[in-house]
Amino acid sequence: MDVFVYGLLLLTLSKCVVSKSPHIVFIVADDLGWNDVGFHNPAVLSPNINYLAKHGMILNNSYVQPVCSPSRSAFLSGFYPFKSGLQNYVIGPEAPSCAPLNQTLLPQKLKELGYATHMIGKWHLGMCKWECTPTYRGFDTFYGYYNGKEDYYNYTVFNGSDFRDNKEPIRPNEYSTYAYARRADKIITQQNKSQPMFLYLPFQSVHQPIEVPEIYENMYQDIKNEGRRKFSGMVTAMDDAIGNVTDSLKRNGMFEDTLIIFTSDNGGWPIYSGNNYPLRGSKATVYEGGTRASAFVYGSGLQKPNTVFDGMVHAVDWMPTILSAAGGGQVSGIDGVNLWPSISEGVPSSLRSEFIYNLDDSVVPYIGRAAIRMGDYKLIEGFAGAWNGWYPVPENEEDAKIDEPKVAYYQLYNLRDDPYEHNNLHTKEHSMLEKMKERLNEYRKYIVPPLTEKPDPASNPNNYNGYWTPGWC
Repeated sequence: MDVFVYGLLLLTLSKCVVSKSPHIVFIVADDLGWNDVGFHNPAVLSPNINYLAKHGMILNNSYVQPVCSPSRSAFLSGFYPFKSGLQNYVIGPEAPSCAPLNQTLLPQKLKELGYATHMIGKWHLGMCKWECTPTYRGFDTFYGYYNGKEDYYNYTVFNGSDFRDNKEPIRPNEYSTYAYARRADKIITQQNKSQPMFLYLPFQSVHQPIEVPEIYENMYQDIKNEGRRKFSGMVTAMDDAIGNVTDSLKRNGMFEDTLIIFTSDNGGWPIYSGNNYPLRGSKATVYEGGTRASAFVYGSGLQKPNTVFDGMVHAVDWMPTILSAAGGGQVSGIDGVNLWPSISEGVPSSLRSEFIYNLDDSVVPYIGRAAIRMGDYKLIEGFAGAWNGWYPVPENEEDAKIDEPKVAYYQLYNLRDDPYEHNNLHTKEHSMLEKMKERLNEYRKYIVPPLTEKPDPASNPNNYNGYWTPGWC
């Protein structure tokens, strides 16, 4: 009898351990290209990222949107940007717009599960009124900036400063990557270890302006191109910051109970030294170079570490997938699907076999009019974005030449056979072309008008002591 009771107790304890909600760290690298990280390109020094990727699970077919705001909206809401008005470009500092307030975001859902929710870094989902900002949208704390870019040292963009500690305007006195790592350590150290933590860490790195401490640039003295040398240093600086975060998790006894997710928000931008080669295209295009992300997961809950996952993942999937990893239920009415059972077990899911790259019927669809993936096939309809070639890493002081190959209105690729989008099949596979056009038109029924980007002079930071500040829309 005693043996039976003891065995039952062990079984109960084991179930408790398995069902414990993990800490979750969701890291987003800004404008990081396919060829800008060490586990794809050994010329880039990113040992901490490489370790986590190779000892976790590299996501080989993880997709995002062509630019910043749409990806971030998709990550947190689970909706395609064309349903949120974010299909045309990004939210500018003077725009009287923000991600739809009627959408429930990931941190709000996680708070319902008892999580402490923290955000460090770049928001870029609108800030014209306080209700649009992080601490009103589910985050307990926010340390970062509202807009899409700024100086890494003085935290200014255009004619104003942009940095907040929760709602308080401040200005750190160090390189932003250092400041974010320092704040992450503080949050982790002060975290109640009996409460699960969600840390959303969208770095400023490696978005332009291309700025980095000299110590990191000097690690790449063999690179002759100045922009690429500094950009590579920025990646290594971010990698060190990620190493500091994992060290803090270990020091505080949390690392083994943490799920780490890493993704870029879009592809690299060759005109600012990012690189996606051999993938085609750039940030701000619906080609693979603009949308196929460097991504991985590591840690708690993965049953098959040290593997590469070839299943499809899309930005909209992270909201329900993270929620499921946290112990939450299914989310209805969104575009994202829960891929946690698939990722945790290392088995590609049939739930994600198609997705929309972008859908924008505006007069000027800056980041691509329309593109859809169905199985191995990809269809691009109309303008695909301004950088539609292939751009190797520059080998000398001259920057990459931006060529613009002529393309047909319809581009159809079999990505299994042609992952670099060289062979347009639109005249050879007519039935597939028509099938995919028809599917695109089904999605078109759900397009909402793009958010207004018309600048509002009421946003002027001079009205708010020199800081970009909510409260004018």
